[in-house]
Amino acid sequence: MSSEDVTRNVFLMLLCYAYVLFIIVLSSKMTTVLHVSQKASRKFLHAMIGNLPFVIPFFTASIFPALVAAPFILVTFIASPLSPFKNVSRKMRGLAEISDEGHHLGLVFYAVSYTVLALLFASKPYVIAAGILPMAYGDSAASLIGERYGKTKYKLIASRSLEGSLAMFLTGFLSIVASLAFFSTLYSFSLYNWVTPAFAVAALTTLTEALSPKGSDNLTVPAVGALTLLLLTGGI
Repeated sequence: MSSEDVTRNVFLMLLCYAYVLFIIVLSSKMTTVLHVSQKASRKFLHAMIGNLPFVIPFFTASIFPALVAAPFILVTFIASPLSPFKNVSRKMRGLAEISDEGHHLGLVFYAVSYTVLALLFASKPYVIAAGILPMAYGDSAASLIGERYGKTKYKLIASRSLEGSLAMFLTGFLSIVASLAFFSTLYSFSLYNWVTPAFAVAALTTLTEALSPKGSDNLTVPAVGALTLLLLTGGI
């Protein structure tokens, strides 16, 4: 790798760090400045971090996208109530407050999912997007819509609402199609041929979310989304 490539990749990685830190700070201020609920600020954080796959095509070495998320596995764990470093955890209470929602390791699992997908599919960022976007945008929509409008309850493993699941499916599908429209300009595939796989990804990730105990969907949904797109598009 040339020195120019190293400089390019490090710059992009630092840019991603700055973006994530900016979103974390912005999320932490939303409750006081914009007077939104803490739940909404959490979901904003989750959704915005889901945009990272769009930067991956501009890296020239596959290891760097994984290095974007990997440090946040440790950071979010140290910030959680499960951290063995209690003094550090207390100092990072702001991060913990905007990341915890019924499961202390939810954001840790999110970082793990992104890191693993980036390690495996850095050359196919549309596969990473198919795993991350249903979790980032779809699950966020499901949580907010389900809490506000969820009247029709059902339970497979975890308790869910039909309205929330429908919101996840629709938002997940639209976000995946939007990502594929973007990636189709950079890679050799036709968006038209991938609409059906996007529909399947949205449907299966919605079902997976309904079957996942609280917090574990940050692991299961990305895995199912990425695997579904990979299988239905012939592993291209």
